[in-house]
Amino acid sequence: MSLEARAIAQYLKANVKPLLAAARSPAEAAVLLDQRPPGFPDAGGHAATFGGVEGLWVGASGTPKATLLYLHGGAYFAGAPHLYGPVLRAFADAGFDVFAPAYRLAPAHPFPAALDDARAAYAGLRETVETPIVFAGDSAGGGLALAVMIAERAAGGDPPRAAALFSPWTDLAATGASARENEEKDALFTRLMLRVGARAYLNGASAKTPLASPLYADLSGLPPLLVHVGEDEMLRDDSTRFVARAREAGVEAELALWPDVPHGWQMMDPIPEAKASREKAIAFLSGKLAARA
Repeated sequence: MSLEARAIAQYLKANVKPLLAAARSPAEAAVLLDQRPPGFPDAGGHAATFGGVEGLWVGASGTPKATLLYLHGGAYFAGAPHLYGPVLRAFADAGFDVFAPAYRLAPAHPFPAALDDARAAYAGLRETVETPIVFAGDSAGGGLALAVMIAERAAGGDPPRAAALFSPWTDLAATGASARENEEKDALFTRLMLRVGARAYLNGASAKTPLASPLYADLSGLPPLLVHVGEDEMLRDDSTRFVARAREAGVEAELALWPDVPHGWQMMDPIPEAKASREKAIAFLSGKLAARA
């Protein structure tokens, strides 16, 4: 409940949200979402390819304890690994080798292109790295991380040891109450923007397709999950309902609701809650790795 979180949420609501709402296409919205503010920290690292998928590799500080597959957000039509400097660097500084794939984006590459790329990158990591693998992702990337785990389980593949998810987009049908109740509170999104993003990605597929909207999938057998979401986000109920369903399926799932923070706050270093959320995610993944050691 920091003053910084409230101030940045109000700034985004007043200055960025109207521009996103006025965007006439995913391409116009992507231009806004892909802008990196002046002074935005760089993750460092270098280009790498796993499973035929290019992306950004950020090596761990010191001896790596695990490899993290990080899937970025952007409503499936925007975003890129280099925009995630604060998050990728935080995990690398905590001892994780990090690979963030530049998966293909809609509308040029609709569902299941992003899923195919993420699974290929995961397969490439499994064949290459010697450390255990964990997942993390935000927004669309959080939903994509879940879709990868669900698809791998169905195919008999090995799941990651654990996953930490920031405001995952799990319901492209937007049936949660928060999609309506929080439309005015949300610092960035409107229902129209969510529909535009979902339509561009789905390309005619049902919004309740389980591998596009993991909320509707069989969730049994997933690894331990940590989910962080803002109380004022339109995507709040994508997290609360998903965690409830995961627990019903016997999955170990932790949920934390954060007041006042805007969507994607983990990347916003001026907000104290950014570091706090990242540290809790790091501690969760580290704890699950230690428990399996």
